[in-house]
Amino acid sequence: MSALRILYLGTQSGTCLDRAHAYRRLGHHVEHVDPRRLLPESVWTDRVSWHLGGHLLAPWLKPRLVRVLAKLPHFDLCHVDCGEWVTPDVVALLRQKADAVINYCIDDPTGPRDGLRFKAYRQSASAYDLLVVMRQVNVQEAKALGARRVLRVFMSADEVSHAPRPIDARDLAIWASDVLFLGSWMPERGPFLKGLIERGVPLSIRGAHWHKAPEWPLLQPFWLGGAIGGDDYAKAIQCAKVNLGLLSKGNRDLHTTRSLEVPAVGGLLCAERTSEHEAMYAEGHEAVFWRSVDECASQCHALLAHDAHRRAMALAGQQRLQRNGNMNERVLQRVLDEVAS
Repeated sequence: MSALRILYLGTQSGTCLDRAHAYRRLGHHVEHVDPRRLLPESVWTDRVSWHLGGHLLAPWLKPRLVRVLAKLPHFDLCHVDCGEWVTPDVVALLRQKADAVINYCIDDPTGPRDGLRFKAYRQSASAYDLLVVMRQVNVQEAKALGARRVLRVFMSADEVSHAPRPIDARDLAIWASDVLFLGSWMPERGPFLKGLIERGVPLSIRGAHWHKAPEWPLLQPFWLGGAIGGDDYAKAIQCAKVNLGLLSKGNRDLHTTRSLEVPAVGGLLCAERTSEHEAMYAEGHEAVFWRSVDECASQCHALLAHDAHRRAMALAGQQRLQRNGNMNERVLQRVLDEVAS
């Protein structure tokens, strides 16, 4: 495929930014426009999006986007990442600047957890040329909304952001842990981690909003700080002997980005047993799975007692991930092939 001109509409952070860079590594010319930067900087912008719906901000977004797009050339493709502020009117505007307009969303925009946040996405489903979704359940729900074409893919790690880092003694002094959970607080996660602590698991917690947990008095001594990214994120995973993979129940997850990112950087994944995790990795050889807090605690204690087996399993998981191809460049190439077909 020859180089494409891609208009990329998405935030310039996190996995969204990773995907924009992956398009560039594939040889395409990417113009990255961050819609969040076209909206008011107030915290109320995010509160409105999350609680009342991003569609309410489209009248603010559209005239500013018009001015930005007026300075840009025509594109072969517009990739909308997430799309919580993108109403049908905004899609129509984007279509004036691109031959095809697609949406790629790693969240669960047709699910119940986020309420009105994705109302614009649902309103716009039939306006896109292609919707790329992460969950099998999203496929039929997207079609019920009138989607023209739907492609289901797994989430993916990034070839650069989630490459292993060199680790030295200073890194180990900062980041070493036995059993690490790296992620934000959610209501179901507090009781689970509390249960691990009560079963003697040497736990470390990093992530945002844990002070909201009813279990905070017990969890606080095990909490080492808020959200981290970049090299710190990779090193924290690499320097943990065991990395927990907890799902978001409200997001109907059967795997998460951690399911790919942990093996990518060379960490050992110890995750909830699901059909998708079992399809990704051979249990007991490439990753470890569990169904309950008791089984998770037992797995953690066993893994900590066998260093060589643990390291061999982490390596095997990393190699399996590469064979599976759940990496940004390969997944995005599949998306481009689908658009071109």
